Amino acid sequence: MTPHPQQIALEQSLRYPEDFWSGPAERLHWHRKPSRALTLQFKTLPSGVKHEHWSWFADGEISTTYNCVDRHVHNGLGDQVAIIWESPVTQTAQKFTYKQLLDEVEVLAGVLREEGVRKGDVVIIYMPMIPAALIAALAIARLGAIHAAVFGGFAAQSLAQRIEAARPRAIMTASCGVEGSKGPIPYRPLVEGAVAASKFKPSKVIVWQRDQLRWNYPDKLGGQRNWQRLVKSARMRGIRADPVPIKSTDGLYIIYTSGTTGLPKGVLREAGGHAVGLELSIRSLFGIKGPGDVMFCASDIGWVVGHSYILYAPLLVGATTVLFEGKPIGTPDAGTFWRIIEKHGVNTLFTAPTAMRAIRKDDPNDKLLKEVGQRGGLKSLRALFLAGERSEPGIVNAYQNLLTQFAAPGALVVDNWWSSESGSPITGLALNSSAAVPSTVAIGATGADHPLAIRPGSAGLPMPGFDVRIVDDDGDEVPRGTMGNIVMALPLAPTAFTNLFQDEERFYHGYLKRFNGRWVDTGDAGIIDEDGYVHIMSRSDDIINVAAHRLSTGAIEQAILSHPSISEASIVGIPDPLKGQLPFAFIQPRPGTDDPDPLSVTPSKQLFNEVNALVREQIGAIASLGGMIQGRGMIPKTRSGKTLRRVLRQLVEHGVEGAI
Repeated sequence: MTPHPQQIALEQSLRYPEDFWSGPAERLHWHRKPSRALTLQFKTLPSGVKHEHWSWFADGEISTTYNCVDRHVHNGLGDQVAIIWESPVTQTAQKFTYKQLLDEVEVLAGVLREEGVRKGDVVIIYMPMIPAALIAALAIARLGAIHAAVFGGFAAQSLAQRIEAARPRAIMTASCGVEGSKGPIPYRPLVEGAVAASKFKPSKVIVWQRDQLRWNYPDKLGGQRNWQRLVKSARMRGIRADPVPIKSTDGLYIIYTSGTTGLPKGVLREAGGHAVGLELSIRSLFGIKGPGDVMFCASDIGWVVGHSYILYAPLLVGATTVLFEGKPIGTPDAGTFWRIIEKHGVNTLFTAPTAMRAIRKDDPNDKLLKEVGQRGGLKSLRALFLAGERSEPGIVNAYQNLLTQFAAPGALVVDNWWSSESGSPITGLALNSSAAVPSTVAIGATGADHPLAIRPGSAGLPMPGFDVRIVDDDGDEVPRGTMGNIVMALPLAPTAFTNLFQDEERFYHGYLKRFNGRWVDTGDAGIIDEDGYVHIMSRSDDIINVAAHRLSTGAIEQAILSHPSISEASIVGIPDPLKGQLPFAFIQPRPGTDDPDPLSVTPSKQLFNEVNALVREQIGAIASLGGMIQGRGMIPKTRSGKTLRRVLRQLVEHGVEGAI
């Protein structure tokens, strides 16, 4: 059988990385063209450990801001819309063309230079989802500095940790965030509290004043500055900044991710590989090819998804990006996403399964989606991408059916898997996979413009540059269809990190040491099936050992969620004197459930037996539940929607009254 273009692209990227990545690199502007794509070498750490290291386009010099903004204006696309801001929480909408964006970025970069920001400096962005946040990132990168965006919902202590770790020259923030019915949330006490708690004191705090709540009388002695006044002054004086090229291996941004020790890890993104890899990924995987295409990534710039697919990737190809300040529900209702798609002709929506579950919970019969769909408002939509956590088959199937009815012909729901460390999806199903196949390779009669078939429960096939394997605890590969540790062979794709910010030892110990440098440990567990589809079942530490059988919490949750009365489920292991551990389920009933008392913590015996039967049928008798409780809002989550299993484990370990 002739391989599919996505499979061809993967094979070419792994067998001939030099030739493969040199092609996409040609589409970008280099201030100094690299002589080669990939450099392999060994690094010796201060501890004496020696490990394999790699770098992309090592001797090249590039400006990401120039490639995202200036290049398109110089190529005659200045009147093309770059950013659409939709803020239902403030009832505001705004558009920026590439020409307007360049003007704003040039002036703000000039302001930052006057405020002391130089090439290689770090600047923290602690902002709500407003255009100024994107302009700030582009202005920082324009100076060759490094931005570290911190999620605007983080408390002062979390921000203080990141200030100490990054040692920023400045913090760019806003007077407030706005969260629907909660109204304005002041940032001043958070920022000032963080600076007070941090041992390191940034010299400047630059504040974007919002009409909803002002940061009155900035403390000039404390380095606080009024953002708009600085920009107005610079514009009047003709202060602007040209792009400063940096080495391909220099940092573009740091994104902090939770560490097992409690201290955040600073994932460092290198400029050259990031630009090349992202440009290819949005063309091939997401099907956003350039001017006229519209990408709506409903994430936050505090997360890696927002960095990659709100800010950088759409602008690298000259497309339009939708910046959304709001929630999928309650701003004002569960139809917000669908109306934005209709209003702006969105081609690709990228969000988290949590958002889609919330929408279905508020609109269980999909009334609001159908209202837009029936008047043709979703015909521009080519795909719904889901990532950030595992997408259960029920949610994939439900939205696939709706897209088939109302969206563009052939529209797909695409589950994809990645991390802060990878910078772009490790796996997925490419909408335009032929775009990733080198021109020197004959594709053949494979239906190049047709993506591979979706397989609910799977996160697709590996994307170019990511060599995904499944290994046992000794690092040895296991047969297809066998669950184990998900690892990747070196080198990683160009978007991925090659180090942690100023912490090479932690990079080695956190990602390479477990398998003696043979593999990069992702921390996830799963399988690769016979057709090469990757199934992410759980974190490695979410494997339950039941009578010497390694069971995935994700697989058990998938079985439970196949019950029509259950909308959410989370599994944790509870101690058992006979089997070591037993799976214990927390569930949330679906609205309108037939359960006699859906608000009772104790589910009916009928429901418990039905669920247990599904688990036995889909996983095996060994996976039978040791207990189950239910409730609305029973499953605790982080601000980004990830389940706090640690809290659930503590709950069951201390005993749960009323559990079966």
